[in-house]
Amino acid sequence: MDDLFYERKYRDKGCKNICGVDEVGRGPLAGPVVCCAVIMPEDGKIAGVRDSKKLSAKRREALSKEIREKAVALSIKEISPEEIDEINILQAVRKCMTQAVNALSVTPDITIVDGQDTGLSFPAEYVIGGDDKSYTVACASIVAKVYRDNLMVKYAEEFPEYGFEKHKGYGTKEHIEKIKEIGPCRLHRRTFIKNFWGK
Repeated sequence: MDDLFYERKYRDKGCKNICGVDEVGRGPLAGPVVCCAVIMPEDGKIAGVRDSKKLSAKRREALSKEIREKAVALSIKEISPEEIDEINILQAVRKCMTQAVNALSVTPDITIVDGQDTGLSFPAEYVIGGDDKSYTVACASIVAKVYRDNLMVKYAEEFPEYGFEKHKGYGTKEHIEKIKEIGPCRLHRRTFIKNFWGK
């Protein structure tokens, strides 16, 4: 599929400001969930933009910088591990996406959302695998991924024993063993580790 299919569809309907939104960090055992909302210019498509998971870390960094420089509007929001435990991950993603879109300096005419319908309160089209099917969502995916990865590397300085710089909070064997050995820190989502840490 053409990765501008959705963008063209809405431009043909008269939409000017087309937003893409994506989240990163739905599944990790530690760290926040991060959402990026971005409106990209109609012209000057950035070469090489695709689903962030299919890019090398170095390429993501370079593309993220270019996306930030060229975006018409861009915002990043995060929901803490504590709040994820309190309201659950699905509600946290919905809240994070809503905050990211509402924080944009330009109001979108339509928002293309990666994933299933989460009941957002603004005009949106939900596209499963959107980060691989929509250029604008892919831009959001890249920026969110780089932001969260860098955040987890910083947290690794505060909590070096967990290896956050390597797994970014995901449930690798090494990470789970370390939680069992020394217990969780404030970054761990208690509802995500209850199967092996019930204290």
